[in-house]
Amino acid sequence: MKIAKILGTAALVSTLGVQAYAAPGAKDVLTTYADIAHAGYEDSLITAKKLQSAIDALIAQPSAETFGAAKSAWLAARVPYQQTEVYRFGNAIVDDWEGKVNAWPLDEGLIDYVETGLYGEESEENPAYTANVIANPSLNISGTTIDASIIDAALLEDLHEIDDVESNVATGYHAIEFLLWGQDLNGTDAGAGAREWTDYAGGDACTNDNCDRRGAYLKAAGELLVSDLEWITEQWADGGEARETVLEGDGVPGLTAIVTGMGSLSYGELGGERTKLGLLLHDPEEEHDCFSDNTHNSHFYDALGIQNVYLGRYTRVDGSVVEGPALSDLVAAKDAALDTELRGKLATSVLAGKAMVTRAQGGEHFDQLIAMGNDDGNAVVQTFVDALVDQTKSIEQIIAAVGIDGIEFEGSDSLDNPSAVN
Repeated sequence: MKIAKILGTAALVSTLGVQAYAAPGAKDVLTTYADIAHAGYEDSLITAKKLQSAIDALIAQPSAETFGAAKSAWLAARVPYQQTEVYRFGNAIVDDWEGKVNAWPLDEGLIDYVETGLYGEESEENPAYTANVIANPSLNISGTTIDASIIDAALLEDLHEIDDVESNVATGYHAIEFLLWGQDLNGTDAGAGAREWTDYAGGDACTNDNCDRRGAYLKAAGELLVSDLEWITEQWADGGEARETVLEGDGVPGLTAIVTGMGSLSYGELGGERTKLGLLLHDPEEEHDCFSDNTHNSHFYDALGIQNVYLGRYTRVDGSVVEGPALSDLVAAKDAALDTELRGKLATSVLAGKAMVTRAQGGEHFDQLIAMGNDDGNAVVQTFVDALVDQTKSIEQIIAAVGIDGIEFEGSDSLDNPSAVN
């Protein structure tokens, strides 16, 4: 049955104290979807502004305290942002923008000093592999001279993915993360990056040279993050392009965007590239928040974001809740058993993600969990992967249940062709 035949006015009902909406219209569901997007990006903006303030305080008065506060602000900023990643893959406006704020992995030698014994001194694929903009006021990359005497937002934007090399990440969360934590040189042993606050100190207290330029880079990266999040938040506000796009027409394109985002993040991106790949290789370099050892939280909040969108309910950073008619209600009106099944599987993946968080709280982080020989830790990560793969099978069934088609989820060799991974 096509979407047009199951549209209707949403009727609010109560089931065991949980709000549900009987046979909502597609536009009702899509309005909730857009409302949650706006709230999630607005929360990301709010927390990024707090990060920016913490960066300003660090630069103005470098100390162990201001440095620690900036790192804490970065960790807090990841919580709402990761819950928005489910809006990727199905929304072109998000995909075209996302690389500016969350691209990974990055060749950190583009930005600052690195331990070349582990990192290396050059890369055939990347002429800017060890360009070190912080140490060099003039750069020569692929025969082009770049004036880096002033480090500002414009320079960072010019350097971002320079030479069309995706790992030349000069902006966004992970560039800031590297500038706050530095390289994680511990392999699969305990410990995150160990950058000292004195990398931002003045005068003789400065370590690793160029503290003023390092501060300028950090400040510019923080400013860009805020401006980029301001832009995407506006796109999901009333009248914004992203909101208008998902609400246009008969609702089928918008519902397609929801299901595509859920399935692609669940399977190829989170289940495959971010989790299973690192487990197959036992490689700590395949870790999303690798400098800070925050990957457990990153993965957990990605999984939670998928559940948020399906259930039509998001808890904001201030504790308030945004909720409304959801894809779950639309599916339940057509196939109650499928809705119950998927709700259960989403809960299972969130709990599996929480298990990684619990292990990290006990001192065993993602890079240790995936280490070769850590059978127990590997099993915890594999359980998360299995839950994501399993829920994707149910997400696929939504396509037929609500009458949409033409959807292909992102894949990953780590799941589809493990023998090709090396």
